[in-house]
Amino acid sequence: MNRALQWGVTSATVILLCIFSYNFADIKTALWFHSLGTPWFYELFEIITFFGDSFAYLTGGILLYVVFKKTRTHAAYAGLFLFTTVAVSGLSADLFKFICGRARPNLFFDKHLYGFAFFQLEKAWTSFPSGHSATALSVAMVVALLYPRWKTIALFAGFMVAFSRIVLTQHYISDVLAGSFLGIASTILLYNHYFKSKSDASETIKI
Repeated sequence: MNRALQWGVTSATVILLCIFSYNFADIKTALWFHSLGTPWFYELFEIITFFGDSFAYLTGGILLYVVFKKTRTHAAYAGLFLFTTVAVSGLSADLFKFICGRARPNLFFDKHLYGFAFFQLEKAWTSFPSGHSATALSVAMVVALLYPRWKTIALFAGFMVAFSRIVLTQHYISDVLAGSFLGIASTILLYNHYFKSKSDASETIKI
């Protein structure tokens, strides 16, 4: 199976999962977590979700590049890769949020509004896809690609951040699925086309 077909099949699968979740799982899951109130683990997930904020990664990435570009090539390369992937996935997520205009769970809880109202800038209508999930999985993939020994831990951490958005009812499952895929896909594409090191130039990263 060639890469184009792989990407096509994977993208179609994610889209189908999002459609299924939208119709059968999103509301039920959001209502269930909402009914829990604020149990003991709620504060833990509030801490976890903080690691999906892009500012620290963007700032840290560009600082690594500027500070080490003349002295430590690998560190500079890692910083530039981190900055670029987080920026691309974040901007892509913001664009989709604006175009799709999906109501966040709170609008369903308060007003029973569910669905899409395209081209929206209000935060309450920017649920799809999850930006935190896109950022977290972008960062996780950067670590996994550059430091393979940390791959399992990095991906687990990334998915925990994504899951926190569901637990905290900031997003629906389909939002998180789409955001996570966006983060993973954008990082792999950027790595293969721009950031792949010369030492493994003959290999190809696949989903």
